[in-house]
Amino acid sequence: MPTVTNCAFPLLKKAQFVTALGIMTSMNLRELYTQRIKRGLVRRLTLLKVASVAREVARKEPQATGAPVVFFKASTGIDDLSWNSGFHILTTWALRLQGIPVAYFSCNSGMSKCVLGTNRETPQKEMPCRSCLMQSKALYAGTPSEIQGQRSQVHWFNFQRDSELATQIATLSVEELSTFHFQNIPLGPLCLPGLRWILRIHHLDDDENTRYLLREYILSAWNVAQKFSDFLDQTQPRAVVVFNGQFFPEATARFIAQKRGLRVITHEVGLQPATAYFTEGEATAYPIHIPDEFELSEAQNAKLDAYLAKRFQGDFTMAGVKFWADMKGLDEGFLKKAANFKQIVPIFTNVIFDTSQPHANTVFEDMFTWLDMALEIIRQNRDTLFVIRAHPDETRVRKSSRETVEGWVNRHEVQKEPNVIFISPRETLSSYELIQKSKFVMIYNSTIGLEASIMGAAVLCAGKARFTQYPTVFFPQTVEEVKKTTQEFLSAEEIKIPAEFKRNARRFLYYQLYRTSLPFGDFLEPSVRVTQTKLKPFKFDALLNSKSIQVVLEGILKNGDFLLKSE
Repeated sequence: MPTVTNCAFPLLKKAQFVTALGIMTSMNLRELYTQRIKRGLVRRLTLLKVASVAREVARKEPQATGAPVVFFKASTGIDDLSWNSGFHILTTWALRLQGIPVAYFSCNSGMSKCVLGTNRETPQKEMPCRSCLMQSKALYAGTPSEIQGQRSQVHWFNFQRDSELATQIATLSVEELSTFHFQNIPLGPLCLPGLRWILRIHHLDDDENTRYLLREYILSAWNVAQKFSDFLDQTQPRAVVVFNGQFFPEATARFIAQKRGLRVITHEVGLQPATAYFTEGEATAYPIHIPDEFELSEAQNAKLDAYLAKRFQGDFTMAGVKFWADMKGLDEGFLKKAANFKQIVPIFTNVIFDTSQPHANTVFEDMFTWLDMALEIIRQNRDTLFVIRAHPDETRVRKSSRETVEGWVNRHEVQKEPNVIFISPRETLSSYELIQKSKFVMIYNSTIGLEASIMGAAVLCAGKARFTQYPTVFFPQTVEEVKKTTQEFLSAEEIKIPAEFKRNARRFLYYQLYRTSLPFGDFLEPSVRVTQTKLKPFKFDALLNSKSIQVVLEGILKNGDFLLKSE
């Protein structure tokens, strides 16, 4: 009898668990299907609204004067309306309503493979051109597709495979494809960032699937190069505006335009919610010019401090994604372990496939090479507790990395090191509280380094970051100098931090938040997925009188700086 009782209880618990799991799975599936249905409905309503406004713009567009502005975006928003697609179309509508002709270069199944249409698991899978074209036709509704003098137009380019090029690259390895040039165009290097991004890795396997994708990207980039070059001949534009500039369709167009001496503007999401960033440089590198004489006023300092106070509590979003909503302090277990060490040094990492990484890798080959160096230093300094913090975006839904810091930690058995604590991307431990208790902070190119500098911490940076264009952190320029500086900081009684670091960090962050981030919230709002958007109702006068739109138009037409005016 006791045996029966002892066996029955676990079976009962198991049955309850299975039932609970079934209920949870059923609820999740219902939520998934509900969201999918809602997304589909909202998408169609959004596209109907976009098409309606686009036709109204075409009807009210005055007689155009002067050379057109070319717009091209093929790597953002292939089903739901992305924020960048929203910035793209609103800007073109404003130009057209002021009599400035716009020439849209738009894909009509013009690539055998594109970045967003790639299926990582089945690279040979057919492209989702139908949904992408549906959105493009809504965006450009009412716009003629034939060149008719000085007026707005849309050119739909298709794909033509170059058999000579296909033969030339057919047997090349991934390494050879990555550096491949054709007719003085660096097709391989132009395709590499997008391939890494869509595969969610940095180190590419030399397998047939990877070679296939890279070959198709190169063939597609070459097609874009030829078609875009012809398009520029026909339109003779005053400027070219492209999304991002990192993925091969826009990167190739940018390369072709710049070879002709044309001015090219790129755009991305800004640092604030529902904001855009436009620049004549590379948007993903975030170039900002801050006058030497600029100092924050008392009101500006208070505004920045209010933002930082919220951020230090985990109350912030980036690109529509909310991180660390339930940020936790350092627990008793952490503090007890830390008490056994002389000092604490956090190591903040990045997402390896992020679009900032091609800019970051100026000292080290990549972030993992830097982590390998850090592991050597960890093993040489057992009196220091090193806290390796994985970036929360590594496990973002629908965008999780396939080459992670957690994987690196497991591969090198870092958890066996007695002076290491690893914080996974799923943990909500407060990085800011960790910084306050640290001797100094090690980063690759994470924004946390800028904030740590504002907090008065010594920050040792190993990769080129947005903020390293100004003296904000310690940034040695060789691998040996990074090693040397790290050991010096570990041994020093006190690290002397130049006063300009904190000043420049505050100035840079203020500019990022309140000068370069252009609000579009009067015209766009989050959709079912907050990483996507939909149109708000608005009058054309409100669009033309928008400060953000005026800044963008002045930047495009009059070589402006794309900065909001200071208060």
